[in-house]
Amino acid sequence: MDVEKIYKDAGALLEGHFILSSGNHSNRYLQSAKVLEDPKRAELLAKELARLIQESGLEVETVCAPALGGVLAGYELARALGVRSIFVERKEGQMQLRRGFEVHPGEKVLICEDIITTGGSAMEAAKIIESLGAEIVGFAALANRGFCSRSGSGKAAKPECKLPADKPFFALDDFEFEMYSPEECPMCKEGSEAVKPGSRS
Repeated sequence: MDVEKIYKDAGALLEGHFILSSGNHSNRYLQSAKVLEDPKRAELLAKELARLIQESGLEVETVCAPALGGVLAGYELARALGVRSIFVERKEGQMQLRRGFEVHPGEKVLICEDIITTGGSAMEAAKIIESLGAEIVGFAALANRGFCSRSGSGKAAKPECKLPADKPFFALDDFEFEMYSPEECPMCKEGSEAVKPGSRS
């Protein structure tokens, strides 16, 4: 599967001059919401991700996604795996399991995001689920920004990765973009103005 082509065809791999959530600048940006707006495309990607997980032999009972970005990816992955889908959401700055969702002691939970950069949000979700007694068996995302090592890639995790080394991480592809601090950004030095993705209509 050519995941980069799927993102490009969906208008989800943007090129320009962007301010990332970290504050750094980049000339490329992934916008997975654009990929997932097409249910057939979302299903196709989720089935491929489910295949990787099933082939690994990992036992999963529930998929949990951090809201908002991971909810659609998590739901589609759960559907492809034939398991339950839940999500955690931020309230007053803290990730919480709400809306009547529950997990049971020892329940095998996979954390799923649309994109994993360093894995910070995924780890917040994992800690909440673990605190309620369930077991985190792994992590998954449609796309990996290249800081963490996805299963089967052979690439080492970078120091910024927050995912645990003893849990598998499944993703469809690595998207490694150049990133610059605002002070060192060559596009800024050329006079280009950076934008936050989504800030333009």
